[in-house]
Amino acid sequence: MNALISLTLANIRSFLRDRAAIFWTLAFPILFVILFGSIFSSDGPNAFDVGWVDQDGTPASAGLRQGFEGTGLLHLTDGDEQSTLAQMRDGDLDAVIVVPDGVGEVLLPPIGAGGLVGASGDQPVSLLLYTDPSQQTTSTTIQQIVGQVVSVTNQALSGRPPVLAVQPQSLQTADIGAAAYFVPSILAMALMQLGVFSAIPLVEQREKLILKRLGATPLRRWTLVSSNIAMRLLIALVQSVLIVGIGAALFSVTIVGNLLLVAGFIVLGSITFISIGYVIASYARTEESANALTSIVQFPLMFLSGIFFPIDFMPDFLRPIATLMPLTYLGDALRQVMVGGAPFAPLPIDALVLTGWLVVSFLISARFFRWQ
Repeated sequence: MNALISLTLANIRSFLRDRAAIFWTLAFPILFVILFGSIFSSDGPNAFDVGWVDQDGTPASAGLRQGFEGTGLLHLTDGDEQSTLAQMRDGDLDAVIVVPDGVGEVLLPPIGAGGLVGASGDQPVSLLLYTDPSQQTTSTTIQQIVGQVVSVTNQALSGRPPVLAVQPQSLQTADIGAAAYFVPSILAMALMQLGVFSAIPLVEQREKLILKRLGATPLRRWTLVSSNIAMRLLIALVQSVLIVGIGAALFSVTIVGNLLLVAGFIVLGSITFISIGYVIASYARTEESANALTSIVQFPLMFLSGIFFPIDFMPDFLRPIATLMPLTYLGDALRQVMVGGAPFAPLPIDALVLTGWLVVSFLISARFFRWQ
């Protein structure tokens, strides 16, 4: 029994000395609980900004508008179809609802605080709902909200066939498959991981004194750094071709944007995250600590940058963090250029933020990176 206790205590001491093991076993699950708990335990997103185009102009359509606003989930902005769709393309609106002429013929004005009472008419009138397929979670949620309001309205007209329907419309005019909208997010995530994980081999080479021996050679240090960056950039380009190529071969993915602009953001994003990897390598003393720091950086980037969960779905205290993350802007730029998605920020702002992260990370790593 004494031997068992002694051996157990020795194993516990060995475990406590391994900071990487402590992180992956204890801290990592706690971080995930806090992160996902914060996202999914919130009261939900703020009201979606939706354009309202009333081509009917009757008391019935006005009553229908009150029904949509009464959900508390949609903030309606009046306008014509052309102007509201332009606002949606600029990222100012999440969707646009068009109420066509003819609603007043199938619906009578509201009675008191109740619902709508049916009039004559056999064919249902379809409300046009424009959504952005590049923002799939937001689009799906808005479609469900609009569908519920229309369903409740139809149910209020007891004894009659449905008089209202929803006709989904895509903001996109090009013929793009649904899988294409996942490609920019996956590509942005892959470029982020490639750059951030560059810290681990750097720290490993420093621990094994490889960097020290290379630094003692006649080669200039900037040449060594440049060769490492060039290697990572080559991998990034191959990675990008594979992701897009497999998407095109298996899922008929079509990229509608400017390929040179896509390549430019791929290169800019890759160099930005490689520079962040050098910052991590500057502060990590061991390979184990590099693994832990890389994970601490990687997972908030993945789940708070809007590439998997819309920023609108996050609680208020997390949204400012999302707006500071470089992956937010790389994913946004790739979505805009590759599939014409509605912007989170204008492309020049995306490029400026990524460049800012690149310059700051470069200066930090140039000051604190250690060769031995």
